[in-house]
Amino acid sequence: MAVAAPARPASRGRRVLYRARVLLRDPTVMLGVVMCLALLYLVIAPLVSVVSDAGRVQYGDEARSGQRSGSWTGYYLWRVFRSPVSRLLFWEPLWHTAVVALGVIAFALVVGGSMAWLVTRTNVPGRTFLAAALVVPYMLPSWTFALAWLALFKNQRSGGQVGYLQGAGIHTPDWLAYGPLPIIVTLGLHYYPFVLLLFGNALRRIDSQLEDSARILGAGGRTVLRRVTLPLMMPALSSAVLLVLGRVLGTFGTPYILGLPSDYHVLSTSLYHAIRDRSTGVASTLAGVIVLVGVLVVLVDTRLVREQRRFVTVGGKGAMDRRADLRRWRWPACAAALAVFAAGVVVPVLTLLLSTITKTPGVFSAGNFTLKYWIGTDIPGAVGFPHGVLRGGELWEAAWNSIRIVGSASLVCGLLGLLIGYVVVRGDGSRVSAFLRQVSFLPYLVPGIAFAAACLSLFAVRRGPVPALYGTITLLVLVLVITHLPYSSRSGISAMMQLGREPEEAAQISGARWPTRMVRIIIPIQRGPLVTGVVLPFISGLKELSIVIMLTTSGTQLLTTLSIGLVDYGYTQLANGVVLVIALLSFTMTYLAQRLTKSSLASGIGG
Repeated sequence: MAVAAPARPASRGRRVLYRARVLLRDPTVMLGVVMCLALLYLVIAPLVSVVSDAGRVQYGDEARSGQRSGSWTGYYLWRVFRSPVSRLLFWEPLWHTAVVALGVIAFALVVGGSMAWLVTRTNVPGRTFLAAALVVPYMLPSWTFALAWLALFKNQRSGGQVGYLQGAGIHTPDWLAYGPLPIIVTLGLHYYPFVLLLFGNALRRIDSQLEDSARILGAGGRTVLRRVTLPLMMPALSSAVLLVLGRVLGTFGTPYILGLPSDYHVLSTSLYHAIRDRSTGVASTLAGVIVLVGVLVVLVDTRLVREQRRFVTVGGKGAMDRRADLRRWRWPACAAALAVFAAGVVVPVLTLLLSTITKTPGVFSAGNFTLKYWIGTDIPGAVGFPHGVLRGGELWEAAWNSIRIVGSASLVCGLLGLLIGYVVVRGDGSRVSAFLRQVSFLPYLVPGIAFAAACLSLFAVRRGPVPALYGTITLLVLVLVITHLPYSSRSGISAMMQLGREPEEAAQISGARWPTRMVRIIIPIQRGPLVTGVVLPFISGLKELSIVIMLTTSGTQLLTTLSIGLVDYGYTQLANGVVLVIALLSFTMTYLAQRLTKSSLASGIGG
């Protein structure tokens, strides 16, 4: 026994050396730990920072709070929730947000639900075309519809060029031009494709024989709808409602454009104004409220989906695909669907295009058409932007910034998503795997404008070895990567779950190291999911406004922030031209993405 004791240090050394060699050959755990630390800093730390700023006295507020800068305080909670200005800061925007959200949900459910039923459960003519065409409105920037609405209904209240109706001598009242009604309609046109896709997929899975059996047993149409169809549709219904609610909560562009002239503020615009006024503590409190509501929305959705899994159908594919015969209503139904497509795509795009090539709205004589807003060199009254959209360097600089910043973020996002999928699947059951799975999805719970405010709170000043990143391309890339990470990580996890260990193990036995296995085996096999994880964030990032509006400066101007800046200056035609450029890029990239991935957004509903 005494002789064996001295051998322990040597055996421990051999074990450490062995484990080090294992880590070098299969660094899944080490890679997972590094990514966990990175996500802790990039996802969790901003949220902690924004909560901390809401509870500490900010520089410049010492006199009003009666406390020293940096000390803990409840002043901002009092100011937002209980002070004389709390109605303007929080309660009124909260009420407006609730009104808009309920209106958009109702609009999207009616339009998206009826279109889903037509495309999936009837013999309406042109089903394949309609299935693809009706999801196009989501490819446009959300504030495209707001600018088109202004081009049609704008009156003299907000100054600048009036809309087509006002130009034609038809007075448009303020309630029609600005405020809740136009916000609800324009956001509803943008978000109804969510309901269309969710309802369409759900309707395709419902066995129509269940409804036929209920009718044979004497149930009326309302009874069939209430006792058979709706229970089976509840998971899709709840997901659609909560998804639209979460999106509306963080939307900035449309409420800003259509609400500002009538002082109609929602939570996102109230947060933006607080940051612009350098009220950091108030902005942090508002951001915390938006984050909390967003988290609650997704948690409720998760709970409802879990409870509603008991509603399932058992039936054959042929029974599910049986469609109702509309008879003489086939063509009127097709006309209604085409009218929705026209309202969601043709009218907004055509309205914006006409506004950029006419001097006076609503006048279509030959002398009224012009290209000065596109290629003109001297536009009267446009002091800060005196030339056409295609002239000068502003558009091209913003386009270059958008392509390189969004492109870099998309590449990083796609690769990071694949690596997260690799670690989660290969380390299934470990704490690192579980942590990565949950934290990589966390940004989905946080509305974009609130997460941007949280990142601004963390990176606006130097913290330890990390310098201040505000105004840099690095900050924009980081924020875009993190906010789109839920999509790329879920794509990576799904792809890796379908790939067995055998190809990688065979290469490992042959002596291939981990980097070689990733480059020569994993990435080529997972090329499709990797392309998806890169292209989809790129398309989404090109038309992103809520996330970047508070993070860009004059040196990092993007196409989206350039357009909203032109709106602020009252250069409506120029702003419309920039939005059309964004829409063209978005359409082009979406088409190329579908060709590369050989997929379609409408593939699940019959497109």
